[in-house]
Amino acid sequence: MVVLIMVSAASRAQDVPVATGPTELPVSGTLHYSLNYTQTAQFYNRAGGDVQRSGVTGEVTYANASAIRPFALTYSGGDMWAISGANGETGIYQHLLASQGYVRRSWAINLSDNVSYTPQAPTTGFSGIPGVGNLPASPGEPAQPILTLNTVSIYNMVSSNFRHSLDHATSLGISGSYGILRFPDGNGLETNSLQVGPQITRRLNARNSLTGQYAFSRFSYTESTITIETQSALLGYKRTWSRRLITSASAGPEWVHSSASNTIPASTDLTVFASASYNARSMTATLSYSQAASGGAGVATQIGVRNKDATVGLTRQQGKNLNISVTGGYMRTEGLLQAGVTNGKIGEVSASRRWGRYIVSSANYTATQQSSSSALPANAISGLSQVVGFSIGYSPLGKRFRK
Repeated sequence: MVVLIMVSAASRAQDVPVATGPTELPVSGTLHYSLNYTQTAQFYNRAGGDVQRSGVTGEVTYANASAIRPFALTYSGGDMWAISGANGETGIYQHLLASQGYVRRSWAINLSDNVSYTPQAPTTGFSGIPGVGNLPASPGEPAQPILTLNTVSIYNMVSSNFRHSLDHATSLGISGSYGILRFPDGNGLETNSLQVGPQITRRLNARNSLTGQYAFSRFSYTESTITIETQSALLGYKRTWSRRLITSASAGPEWVHSSASNTIPASTDLTVFASASYNARSMTATLSYSQAASGGAGVATQIGVRNKDATVGLTRQQGKNLNISVTGGYMRTEGLLQAGVTNGKIGEVSASRRWGRYIVSSANYTATQQSSSSALPANAISGLSQVVGFSIGYSPLGKRFRK
């Protein structure tokens, strides 16, 4: 099965330089692709023994050079098969992100779609499969905050964003999204989600801005009549400390209501979103934190959860040919319907080395640990899981072209 996907990267598309030269093609922009052979060894702290796998992976990124109609696409996909050990967490995986924007002087529209097909709960890297993917993933709340193995899932999130500048310092916006999470094998909580939120932003000066936002979410399920709705009011502040360092934070009350108030009573909590980014010539660092209620955790026992997620990432370019990255994440999931707290931790270290113009080799290590105070399904990660991966691939330097 091959699943295609689309996501919002329009802002980066506008920064793509237009190349010069005699090339004449019906499109313009920049293109990068790679093909890799990967071999991984996974060590479980559970019955079933360790597993060794091989796989092939393809990755491609494209962004056009239009400032008026920016388009961007990022794809990663492949196939994994077992060499020894259990045959779980193998098979085809796909993830594609793409967006289409339309920008005018005082307003902008962006439409995007994000689709993935994976044989387990995604963890690190753009592909979500430990040991194989190296494209940078954008931090954010995971679709399955409780990590599971051997659980085929399909995730699709369609989103839109509209922004209108009232004057040089004030802008209005509204965003909306609709998403589905499906489990073809019937071993997970299938969820539908709808979000909408108007927003106003006021730039105080060149370095500081304030944001006010209202957000509404509604969650429903294919095998349950329960629906959950959340409303939140957020006040945000963004600070540009320098050309390299930017921080932002927003917080406010969140009200949760359900159609089954006897089992999921109404509640009020705090919603928080915070991030920091540092960009130097050879190093990029990111830090993010979020806490909010969501529809579920991907397992059938969790209808409605409250998430607290933190991610950190560091990438360093050492010379022209060596790239080193470190990522980490923490996920705390508390059920609204069923009492209990699940804690998940993810860490990855990877390095890639270019040999000439076309050959790239890489090595990475991923560790995942999860524990819970309540009963989880048998396919959930319990204890420590470790993956060591090596790959060799064909990866030409990015090509820039114009019409």
